[in-house]
Amino acid sequence: MKFFTSSTNFESVLKKYFSFKNETRSLEPFAEFIESIKRSDFTDVLNFFRSNPGYTENFKLYLQNIFDGRPFNLSLTEANILSENAFFPELKKRILNKILPPVENENTVWYMIDNVSLRPNKDLKYLHNLPENEVNEFLTLLGIADFITSPAVKKELIFSMNILSWRATGMAMEVEVVRMAPEYRNFDNPFLALQNELEALAEELEKNPYLQLHSKDSRYKQIKIYAEHCQEFVNIAFKNSAKYGISGKINQSLLKIRQQTERIYEIVQLLVIDTEEDIIIKSKQLIFNIVRYKSHKNNIADLINDSTRLISHLITNHTAETGTHYITSTRKEYMTMFYKASGGGIIVGALCVLKMLYGYIPGSDFSHAFLYSMNYAMGFVMIYLMGFTLATKQPAMTAATMTKVLAEEGNNKRNNTEFAHLVSKLFRSQFIAFVGNVLLSFPIALAIIYGLDVFFSQNLAVERSDKLLMDLDPFKSKAILHASIAGFYLFISGIISGNIGNNSVFYQIPERIAKNLPIRNFLGKKFAKGLSKYYAKNWPGIVSNFWFGVFLGATAPVGLFFGLDLDIRHITFAAGNFALGLYGKDFSIDSYTFWISFFTVFLIGFFNFLVSFSLSMFLAFRSRKMNFGQVSEIYKEIFRYFRKHPFKFFFPLSSGLDKKADDLMNSTISTKSEDH
Repeated sequence: MKFFTSSTNFESVLKKYFSFKNETRSLEPFAEFIESIKRSDFTDVLNFFRSNPGYTENFKLYLQNIFDGRPFNLSLTEANILSENAFFPELKKRILNKILPPVENENTVWYMIDNVSLRPNKDLKYLHNLPENEVNEFLTLLGIADFITSPAVKKELIFSMNILSWRATGMAMEVEVVRMAPEYRNFDNPFLALQNELEALAEELEKNPYLQLHSKDSRYKQIKIYAEHCQEFVNIAFKNSAKYGISGKINQSLLKIRQQTERIYEIVQLLVIDTEEDIIIKSKQLIFNIVRYKSHKNNIADLINDSTRLISHLITNHTAETGTHYITSTRKEYMTMFYKASGGGIIVGALCVLKMLYGYIPGSDFSHAFLYSMNYAMGFVMIYLMGFTLATKQPAMTAATMTKVLAEEGNNKRNNTEFAHLVSKLFRSQFIAFVGNVLLSFPIALAIIYGLDVFFSQNLAVERSDKLLMDLDPFKSKAILHASIAGFYLFISGIISGNIGNNSVFYQIPERIAKNLPIRNFLGKKFAKGLSKYYAKNWPGIVSNFWFGVFLGATAPVGLFFGLDLDIRHITFAAGNFALGLYGKDFSIDSYTFWISFFTVFLIGFFNFLVSFSLSMFLAFRSRKMNFGQVSEIYKEIFRYFRKHPFKFFFPLSSGLDKKADDLMNSTISTKSEDH
């Protein structure tokens, strides 16, 4: 199809093609006409048709010719509805359709819209901006103001609803989908009931082509009720996903069922005519709907948003439950957090020395990546299994907790102060965890390297000291960037933990272990039950800590392999490396190097926290369809609370709000045992 010059106006197009009875079925005249009127005042277009009835009749005849024999059911059953049952095939298909549009059947309205509307979003916006009375008059002049009452149009609409119903019913009857909504097992299946109603309506239309529905018609009411029940089925299935877990395939199937039942609901509304005025309204609405569906047909952003929102919700739901353990309330919990963080600092201090020693082993970049990764991974898993804590692992968990509280409690002045107090408890928990990690990792690394010096009579940190100290200078190294990379990995490890937790619930792994006959026969029922509980409690944490270690250990060697200056900086490791650097220099360094390294340790911790917490909050906000505007008052209240009570953000000072803040969290964070 040729491109149209901006100088082409609608009058010249009409004179070119419709000054005579044009019986062509080519879409070029229609496409030129649509493009020309978008550059004109629609009132002038309307006046031209009023003043030139000959042109109006010829144009009317042309429209009848090009629409004759072209069904539009594809525009209702396919456009803006998922066509694949998995995310990546759907994404691949939409990207391909964007680059190379598919070859469609030329005898369909679907093909016509694809070839006439080059910019469907702009066309839809243009249509909505036109004066309603002028659009109504234009449709009347062309004789299509009442086409919704045509038997052929009604047949297409009902046929479209039947297609959608058959597809939705097929997916809703799958075993894994039915499992998501056990509440419907003892009730009549709404999808089958809806399908029966639509088939009965199609049979009635065959007998009476001029059948007309109205808002009090029992057939319309039944279809509407069953469609709502189908939507409720999907809503319950999504709600139960927190209890049963969910897979990407089931998520996609439920989204597809929801889209299809929503489309059925929209179509049946078009068939309801109560007054004469409804005829033109519904006729116009059908046109607008078809263009709207087309405008979103290959929308990649919508696909990603819809397909990933529930999964991110489940991930944050599982990490939120873990996050409650990282928020201290009492002085005893505060000191317990310090002791746990100190234990983590002891292990990290040893890991710092081990990593330095691994660096002396000759080998390829790959071998060093493996050694560093296993060093970190085994250390982090040990920290987790021994009940210790790594300070920066907390933000990814606590962000989900805080957002879950916000989402479920809502944003109102009544609980803003309680929430601000809850944030102060979170902040001081993070603070004492940082302190515990840093205070122990520094002396432990120092003690170990000193012990090695005494044992081997050699200062093993000498060769590495210059690099270790330079890495703690933000002006001579990329310490801030590398700290941000570590923060990103912390965020990813939180996602891994939530995803493993979701999969464990969805695939019922703990239950399978507990009821596995070989395990029960050879090792006993008690062992199988204990292993099941251990798996449910610890496996997500073990996997996420293992991969977090792999990410940290492999980054520098992989970056070196690709010629990129990539590395990681973590506050606890930075403190240990600071100790090694000082010992390697026999503590003989200038004051600038000492103080810049000292402050950079805490600067690294700040960026570890900032990146991981910000990304986790973004994911949690998105998963619960929240935006930052919704919680602006919360932020203001937190700032006001900090100005009034700054020490509560660092120390466990008692407050009359303690119980209210705890109740606020406990009322919204359900435990896994309660879910089950």
